[in-house]
Amino acid sequence: MDKIERTTMNEEKAIVLDFLPQGKSSGFKSEPVAIVLGMGYFTMLEVVPKPGIDIKPLEEVYIGKETRDKIDHIKQRIPYEQLTTVAKAELEKAVEQVILANEKRFLQFFNSSGSISLKRHQLELLPGVGRQHLEDILRARQEKPFESLKEVEDRIRFLTSPLSILRRRILAELEGDQKHYLFVRPPQTEELDRKPQRFTR
Repeated sequence: MDKIERTTMNEEKAIVLDFLPQGKSSGFKSEPVAIVLGMGYFTMLEVVPKPGIDIKPLEEVYIGKETRDKIDHIKQRIPYEQLTTVAKAELEKAVEQVILANEKRFLQFFNSSGSISLKRHQLELLPGVGRQHLEDILRARQEKPFESLKEVEDRIRFLTSPLSILRRRILAELEGDQKHYLFVRPPQTEELDRKPQRFTR
């Protein structure tokens, strides 16, 4: 298993963002390439499909360690800036697809996230979640844990759709330059330089 495979071994499944049958124009050799988004840590990757395989945007593919039916190998990890125009256009839908497919995982954030410091809570990193929302969420989850994202919305007054909040936060983390990474694997330079603040699930 090469270095690229080892650094992404936590990703088992991915959502296709773009498929380039002729490869990227900037590539050294012409080979089909797909850009995918990992469903575990939102790792953005270039992968090479197996010969004769045709895949479509928003299709789910297996990229784990076991036998892959459509993907030959993982080529490299890429930052947001290297996504194609099509990949960027599909990113929001793909993020939402991951959230909906793993609702319990993201619901756990509302039920068990903790403080970052004496003055700030992880929940306050979510767009649109202010101090009053925080107090309401903490009080509500102590009374009874949330059982769905819809329930979070129903029980917390004046809170925007949790799905929308999560999507916006994840997209911001994917674009990079964040102090704290709750859901997304941090950029490679930050992985080497420091241990990120990350929600443990």
